Amino acid sequence: MSSVPADADTSAPGFRPDQLEGFRIGVTSDRRSDDLIAAFERRGAEVTHAPTIRMSGAGDDGMLEEETRAIIAARPDILLATTSFGMRRWIEAADAVGLGDELHEVLEHGRIYVRGPKARGAIRAAGLDDHGMSERETTTSMVDLVLKQPVDGLTVAVQLHGYTDESQLARLSAAGARVLTVAPYRWTMHEDTGRVLRLIEGICTGGLDAVTFTSAPAVEALFAIAAEAGRLEALQSAFRESVVAAAVGPVTAAPLVEAGILPIVPDRFRMGALIRLTCEHLESSALRLDTVGGPLELRGRVARIGGTAVPLGPVSLALFRALVAAEGAIVPRDALAGAAPEPLDPHAVDMAISRLRSALPDPRIVATVIKRGYRIAVPA
Repeated sequence: MSSVPADADTSAPGFRPDQLEGFRIGVTSDRRSDDLIAAFERRGAEVTHAPTIRMSGAGDDGMLEEETRAIIAARPDILLATTSFGMRRWIEAADAVGLGDELHEVLEHGRIYVRGPKARGAIRAAGLDDHGMSERETTTSMVDLVLKQPVDGLTVAVQLHGYTDESQLARLSAAGARVLTVAPYRWTMHEDTGRVLRLIEGICTGGLDAVTFTSAPAVEALFAIAAEAGRLEALQSAFRESVVAAAVGPVTAAPLVEAGILPIVPDRFRMGALIRLTCEHLESSALRLDTVGGPLELRGRVARIGGTAVPLGPVSLALFRALVAAEGAIVPRDALAGAAPEPLDPHAVDMAISRLRSALPDPRIVATVIKRGYRIAVPA
């Protein structure tokens, strides 16, 4: 694995090797996935990696060269630089086909706006300077900045970042600008759909506590594969109800929000911030309750009871979570059946509770209330 980013290192504030013990996290990214996986595993999480898309270069078929030549010929008045990686790759690709000097000269005489500090760093590393940075690291914010001044009759070049926000390009066109685009890289569906299908099943059946996303196409690819498998509705319901969707920024979050899913999004759209927010959110989601068997903490799939850690299967976990959340109140059998990841009749609920009791260090923790249901036995 690659080295872990500073934000994810053991020296980071709040780091504990057991911080995520019991929690299961899905990682959907391809690029820089090792950083995310290592950061979560170092904190005790169980990680499932299933990249939904793969970043591919756009220059293999000559399209990038064609787009570069068109921009050089148009001599744009404005360039919108969206990503550090995209700008670096574009400049390197232009150099490789002998267009580097011409591209530099053209960009030097226009106004350059950047979407964030990383894009600004790439611009300055290329010997160029920018005329402004958007308030938020979104394409919408960058277009807002550009449209503070008239663009009617101007040519605007936009460096795309693998996900084309057509609505923002349309805003520029509607304001009278001629819009040209360049895509130094593109997203394609990952070839290993088997891993993605297993991830989808884990989400739908309660096998995961959180899933991270670092690009909007990764979300859309997950939805597309789930739809083909007939699991889209179950997948989206799981995200709305029990599985945390963690998005690196608002652009990535957009397709989740459109599906009625409320993701967690860090204030700073960085990998390290995503790691910290996911850790904090999961840790705060742990359920704690005093029981007749001692203090109970339910963290992901692991129940800690009186110092003993007990891993639970999907059905036992779902029923136990419903009981613990009730904090000692009675939970009827039909409510427990509804909480299970698979259909259960009343007899199956009783059998599942029996298996749960057998797994716990003190079976008295789950008490039967005759003809009414079950509850967690708490001290009087």
